[in-house]
Amino acid sequence: MFDDKKIGEIREGYRKWTDVLEARLAKRPERKGDFVNTSDIPVERLYTPLGVADFDYMRELGLPGEYPFTRGVQPTMYRGRLWTMRQYAGFATAEDTNRRYRFLLEQGQTGLSVAFDLPTQIGYDSDHPLAQGEVGKVGVAIDSLKDMEMLFDQIPLDKVSTSMTINAPAAVLLAMYIAVAEGQRVSSKELRGTIQNDILKEYSARGTYIFPPKPSMRIITDIFSFCSREVPQWNTISISGYHIREAGSTAVQEVAFTLANGIAYVEAAISAGLDVDEFAPRLSFFFNAHLDFLEEIAKFRAARRLWARIMRERFKAKDPRSMMMRFHTQTAGCTLTAQQPKNNIVRVAFQALSAVLGGTQSLHTNSMDEAFCLPSEEAVQIALRTQQLIAYESGATDTVDPLGGSYYIEELTKEVFGRAQDYIDKIDELGGAVSAVEKGFIQREIQDSAYRYQREIEKGERVVVGVNRFQVEEESPKDLLRVDPSVRVSQMERLKRLKSERDSRRVKDIVSGLKKAAQGNDNLMPIILDAVRAYATLGEICDALRGVFGEYQPVSTIG
Repeated sequence: MFDDKKIGEIREGYRKWTDVLEARLAKRPERKGDFVNTSDIPVERLYTPLGVADFDYMRELGLPGEYPFTRGVQPTMYRGRLWTMRQYAGFATAEDTNRRYRFLLEQGQTGLSVAFDLPTQIGYDSDHPLAQGEVGKVGVAIDSLKDMEMLFDQIPLDKVSTSMTINAPAAVLLAMYIAVAEGQRVSSKELRGTIQNDILKEYSARGTYIFPPKPSMRIITDIFSFCSREVPQWNTISISGYHIREAGSTAVQEVAFTLANGIAYVEAAISAGLDVDEFAPRLSFFFNAHLDFLEEIAKFRAARRLWARIMRERFKAKDPRSMMMRFHTQTAGCTLTAQQPKNNIVRVAFQALSAVLGGTQSLHTNSMDEAFCLPSEEAVQIALRTQQLIAYESGATDTVDPLGGSYYIEELTKEVFGRAQDYIDKIDELGGAVSAVEKGFIQREIQDSAYRYQREIEKGERVVVGVNRFQVEEESPKDLLRVDPSVRVSQMERLKRLKSERDSRRVKDIVSGLKKAAQGNDNLMPIILDAVRAYATLGEICDALRGVFGEYQPVSTIG
């Protein structure tokens, strides 16, 4: 980047500046405490060209839309098209959530993102005993195609992009979405969106798993194969660092564990007979936008560079689209505070801006009241307006990668890249991500980081405004959005009515066929699609697969 003479001049100037500074520091010391970011990377007082003297511009930075995609996956980024503003939403019944979706679309949202309730996420119908107390609470209850039809009532699926945060039963929910589109006379080849479908992070960070890793990986590769032919515009997986970070990981661990999972999915697909360039262009990622503003920007840039190198050098991908890391971002729910909740508006704005400066393809901004409850319409509107203010008023979208070339950003990007690569090398030594999960390695690393972070807050070493400093007396919040417990009753009644009206013989035959297919090697997606078309329920389909695959039992991470 600089010739030897210029580097020598900078080094001498820096030495003189340091000598003068030492005298000033004796009179006016710096703030107490260590200057490190959340990944425990030391933050130097000043960054200069000395730190990037050997920087290879084309190998490490390059140009937007070109390998290694550090500066973004599109040549013009937001000058050409803004990110998709995709607010995550879902609660109570399909009718309730449908009304919220239409409200958000009227407010200028450009994509839908479905939150499912806990029973749906782990493959139980609303009338299952284990569903009691959870129906419709943290997302919308979806028991059958009937619910899915209501969820997207009056929403043309050929006009919107839909993301679904669903993992273990992702094949079932995707099949329901395809069936709803068929009812709207929309071809599956026109559908755009994403299923999360990332089971590995469930074992290490989130917990909404059903089946053990190996059959889960089989279902995922079945989805890859089916969608490459039948739903070609669909992102078949959203490899998720978000929940890894929410569980307490550092930024470096978020990148490393997410990409290690990505490697495992690519290897599984190749082992299943798929060509890397056949499925890799439809892989997508999902990251967290946390509190350390500049670290987060560097994290996004490092992740893109690292994935591009992995795909080209490790998997020999030829299609540039296979090397592009396209990702959705959500601001950090774990940083929201119940104390002084309006502070969350500011937190979310900084986090959202870091995602934009880091080059995200879509974004969800959390609502200020989510530390208490499901967000109100007013809070959701403010969260969406936050994105619109960044997009249309901040000027941050007018140039590509505006912080590219910053001495600090480039050194930090390089540091995150290197430390994440070290983790991936360690996971490779353990036999890959599946083996690292089975041995409890990733779980322990996340738990240790979460413990350190919480201890820093409790000891006052890490300031959380309104929590351990700058507290005020405040009244308890009022008019919070609560889900009526009667939602379960209405869902159970709907299920009973559905089962009395459908062709039970046809359902029984298809579910029996699904069990047989699961025992063999056939792709499961076509028969799951037939099952949902016949109005087999989510629970019936997942129970059939449970009977063949069994259920995952978590490993101990103690010791």
